[in-house]
Amino acid sequence: MKTVRLAALDVGSNSVHMVIADVHPDGRIEVVDRVKEMVRLGRRAFVTGRLGREEMELAVQTVRTYRRLARARKVARMRAVATSAVREARNGRTFVDRLRRETGLAVEIISGEQEARLTFRAARHALALAGGPYLLIDIGGGSIELGLVQDGRSLWLKSLPLGVARLTDRFLLHDPPRPGELRKLERHLERTLGPTMAQVRKAGVVRAIGTSGTINTLVVMARSAQLAEPDRIHGVTIRAAEISRLRHTILGVGPARRAELRGMDAKRVDLMPAAAVLVDFLLDRGGVGELSACAWALREGVLLELARPRGERWESPTTVRRRSVEALAARWVGENRHGRHVARLALSLYDGGFGHDLGLDAGARELLEYAALLHDIGHAIDRDRHHRHGAYLIRNAELLGFSQEEVELLAHIVRTHRKQMPKPASPELATLPASRRRQLRGMVTLLRVADALDRTHFGVVRDIHVIRHAGRLVIEIDPRGDDAELELWAAERRVELLARLMGHPVSLRQETRRSRPRRLLRPVRAVGR
Repeated sequence: MKTVRLAALDVGSNSVHMVIADVHPDGRIEVVDRVKEMVRLGRRAFVTGRLGREEMELAVQTVRTYRRLARARKVARMRAVATSAVREARNGRTFVDRLRRETGLAVEIISGEQEARLTFRAARHALALAGGPYLLIDIGGGSIELGLVQDGRSLWLKSLPLGVARLTDRFLLHDPPRPGELRKLERHLERTLGPTMAQVRKAGVVRAIGTSGTINTLVVMARSAQLAEPDRIHGVTIRAAEISRLRHTILGVGPARRAELRGMDAKRVDLMPAAAVLVDFLLDRGGVGELSACAWALREGVLLELARPRGERWESPTTVRRRSVEALAARWVGENRHGRHVARLALSLYDGGFGHDLGLDAGARELLEYAALLHDIGHAIDRDRHHRHGAYLIRNAELLGFSQEEVELLAHIVRTHRKQMPKPASPELATLPASRRRQLRGMVTLLRVADALDRTHFGVVRDIHVIRHAGRLVIEIDPRGDDAELELWAAERRVELLARLMGHPVSLRQETRRSRPRRLLRPVRAVGR
């Protein structure tokens, strides 16, 4: 099998989206382009029962442009779907026929149940969804899709006609909405969603996962109110209380002032009052304390089904993260032999006792390995400042399966694996909680030592043995007969920093046939290649 380029197009009630991705022989899916155009097909359509002429014209032009882009990108196969607005409109079938006639693209009108299933498939691929239970939320213009998910399985999936364009047209006739309009909307949500959210509360949902542009806008606005707009939206988590406060802010101003709120998507200004009320209702009635944004949604679900028509096996979070990290490394440094070797050496140091002594947990071990795999990706941009460029690439990559906090920690480890080590109180670490800042110094120090032990990038140091003797830790390297003089020289300075951090002596030596008298030195643990 060779790499094949695919595209998925979603003709939604608010926007027309397209995603283009390469599917590699090893199963990796690498997104190469995303485009979105707000066409508002659902504008008044849920009241009149018909798609508007201007909206249809804009949608046809957009699909035609996307078809040209797909050809320019040399897409081999493409699938297009249409959702709620087209599904319900009396002239929806006529519109789809026009799309085929004028763009050459056959657009499939999918059911709400299919929409929910494809959205779940995308979220599971992007976040793995181990543990739980989680409430999956996708909010479109005409419908919302909900799902209860645990350990990567959907316990149930539902599609309901409660999209924000539909709710706005039916209930919120003034902007800002009047109190009576809001009461009618909330009573409608209670009638239609109350029993479902009671099930969610009873299930003990730990977090909601939001997959739509509407929810992403709310998350960005909530985060912008605290700091600044996040570099990436995928994996960002906010508290339900922040949505409640945001609802109050959004409902308290008219469209002109609302458009000026930090993080607001100008094209969604009129829809955000309904969105804020709906999301606040879902979290409150469901007893859900947190909401995480997921960048993958319906179009990525269509892409996955196009790539793997027979379905896909659920992958653990570790598998999802590792595949994502290795894909990023491969993109910028190819085979990455040095990164892989440094990762092995760093884990040998961790497992030899340094991880325990530095207070690092199992999660830190996993992130240390990923940081080692990625620590040199910035070389593709600039050698002298590769640590800074590497951190930038990590923050702006689509690393699936990671929380925003984990991405930030990875970026900081790569950023500080050379040059000056930041202090825990440094302003540049303000985005990390105190517990992560303490772990950061230990992880960076282990990465620095491991990197130095492959100074020549020739893999001279084959094994590391960590030995504890008389209150001293000895890092014994095994070059299997090769000359490791340069590696020893480079690592000496890094070991000094490690000793200061641990508060007791650490020494470095090269193994010889007579340097490991097992009867005198008790090894903590020895991890080979």
